[in-house]
Amino acid sequence: MSFELTNWLSWSNPVSFWWVFLITVSFINICFWIWTQKYLSAQTTATDYSENNIFIKSVAWLSLLYVLGCAFRSVLPRADVQRICLYDTWMSSVFIGRSIATIAELAFVAQWAIVLNQVSKLVQSKIVEQISKLIFPLIFMAECFSWYAVIRTHYFGNMIEESTWALTYFLILICLINLLPKFKNAFKFVIAISIVCTALYVLFMIQVDVPMYFHRLQVDNLSGKALLSFSEGIHDLQTRWIVTHDIEKWKDEIPWMSLYFSVAVWTSLALCYVPLTKAHLKKYLK
Repeated sequence: MSFELTNWLSWSNPVSFWWVFLITVSFINICFWIWTQKYLSAQTTATDYSENNIFIKSVAWLSLLYVLGCAFRSVLPRADVQRICLYDTWMSSVFIGRSIATIAELAFVAQWAIVLNQVSKLVQSKIVEQISKLIFPLIFMAECFSWYAVIRTHYFGNMIEESTWALTYFLILICLINLLPKFKNAFKFVIAISIVCTALYVLFMIQVDVPMYFHRLQVDNLSGKALLSFSEGIHDLQTRWIVTHDIEKWKDEIPWMSLYFSVAVWTSLALCYVPLTKAHLKKYLK
């Protein structure tokens, strides 16, 4: 493992600023999760959470998987299909990074599924309950396309993966809009803010992220790029990584990674605070 910071970590390199930002945010996120866990433990001790205690704990521990997964990917960022990374270490391999990302992303969507399902039952919303059962299989499918993309170095897989994420969050947006009229006070305000943020995320995916992969796919098709076979790809993603600190190589990855490892993690942490029992949710119900 090679951590030769002095070779590239300087104020003159924009990638340095970005990496320090990722490290700082990840440290704060881990600290906040620890605080969240202590808060939830105190709440479950002081109050009767027994009816849905398993769901409250599950959401918190799933959040930890996402927080730690994003922290790992912040310390050792990489772009999968291009095989680029910041450090020359086997931990920068796409196989390691993609495996951790898969676990983290499935944990994140599982959080959403549990929260939406529990709230839908408490407010008796069939549409929210149905969507809550759909989003995990959708993201599981997205992960399969992501693995296809990184194995064969084919941006078509990324395009489908990101389109599926956009669709999933559009469905979550429908849930939030459906839930908004059912609540009041602070929780209604939180849902309203979530609607705005979710809509902006879907817009970002449609206008920036998906088109980026579509453009890369077109460039590869026009250049006649040869795709790796599955056997070649499996070997390649475990053994090849290209170390670069060139901003030109990273500039397209920085926007989505920065949002992913900050705002997305904050969303995961925020889901831990959603009241999942009727006793605690009823004071927000209309």
